[in-house]
Amino acid sequence: MHRVLAFGFLIFCAAPVFAMDPKTDAAHERASDGEMTQIFDADQAARKSQAIDWSIVSQDDQVRRVRTQVLLDEGRLNSAEDFYHAAFVFQHGDLPEDFLKAHALAVVAAARGKPEAAWIAAATLDRYLQRIGQPQIYGTQYQRRDAQDWTQEPYRRDLLSDALRDATGVPTISRQEERLEDLKQRAR
Repeated sequence: MHRVLAFGFLIFCAAPVFAMDPKTDAAHERASDGEMTQIFDADQAARKSQAIDWSIVSQDDQVRRVRTQVLLDEGRLNSAEDFYHAAFVFQHGDLPEDFLKAHALAVVAAARGKPEAAWIAAATLDRYLQRIGQPQIYGTQYQRRDAQDWTQEPYRRDLLSDALRDATGVPTISRQEERLEDLKQRAR
């Protein structure tokens, strides 16, 4: 009986202590790291040109990931915006580990108050799953291999509802099908 009461007391007392933790309460007050913002801006700018030289962008992406990892290791990333930016940088990686790290970073960004991070969390999970040979589950990844048509496959459309897709900022399956058809039409 005493153990039950003690356990209940621990839960009751622990909740307010956790809620008063300055690390969690200061989430909205955390300053963003200027260098991380510059890295993100460069990452996005590299993808806005009409004629992208992917051999150069890929090398620059690698440099950005290395520097972002240094900022992470040094504890310089603190704000939701920092983690959001870092998620995009790692999403443009090459290895499954890059995409999984991007997913973890996006989850932190969302937890720290950046609702838009839900989409990048979904996209990085899809990218990770596909890279390890599993079907994506949100439908964020479109690809074209060689001269083939655009596809989202492999894709488990039945696992998540459109309501969950919508809650994460991912288009519904019908909107994805429209986009896929548009990509196919433009490629012809």
